[in-house]
Amino acid sequence: MRTLGIDIGSLTTKAVVLGDEGIVTSVVIMSGDEAEENARLAMEQALGRAGMGQGDELCIVTTGTGGKSVGFSQQQKATTTCLARGARFLLPTTRMVIEMGAETTTVLRLNERGRVSDSAGQDKCAAGTGIFLQQMAKLMQMPLEEMSALSSRAKGRASITNTCAVFAESEVISHVHRDPPTPKEEIIAGIYYSVVSRIMTLCKRVGIEKDVAVVGGVALNTGLVAVLEKELGFEVLVPDAPQIVSALGAAILARESIEKALSR
Repeated sequence: MRTLGIDIGSLTTKAVVLGDEGIVTSVVIMSGDEAEENARLAMEQALGRAGMGQGDELCIVTTGTGGKSVGFSQQQKATTTCLARGARFLLPTTRMVIEMGAETTTVLRLNERGRVSDSAGQDKCAAGTGIFLQQMAKLMQMPLEEMSALSSRAKGRASITNTCAVFAESEVISHVHRDPPTPKEEIIAGIYYSVVSRIMTLCKRVGIEKDVAVVGGVALNTGLVAVLEKELGFEVLVPDAPQIVSALGAAILARESIEKALSR
């Protein structure tokens, strides 16, 4: 039995084909303007890699910001539910999930069965998200990978206190143009601590509990994850492909739906 989960985000769209043997294949593509078009393209690529055709009978579940706009899926599921299922599948000891996406940050606390017992999120401001980090990388005139590597050399950190992305950007510019300018690695460290401070607020709201899984595209930023670990006081778990966790969860829910129907 194979199922397909699709997570349509504002920046990327992810698709996962799940089989009895586990993840068959996954794809991550850049999102365009139309959610259904994004989902269809991701589906076509995923099925192609899995050696399947669109005519094959397949249960499809969608999630994410564009999940409800996809007409060809059988079900749409909440992102929080998909994140919980996907994280526990990849990292069975997970009791807390921190999802750092392009425009949102979500923190979940899971019970012993892996179901969501509490959650907190922010999506009102770009600060603390992937898009914010991309803006900062442009200001620093370096790729995100270089920022991440450079942050480990910081002996201190620049003060970046504003919770608004626009004002935080102004603070970064002021550090860049000081005479003498603030060292780049200290500015980057300040940016990361600013992001992490927002994440920690959400973590404390739901209650911090090990093991903590960090997922979403921003989880690939090892420099930021290192700062998060320092603030938490312990190491976190990061899956090999943190971007696909929600899509994987959607595929798991599709499989559960089939199993439930067969058991009736």
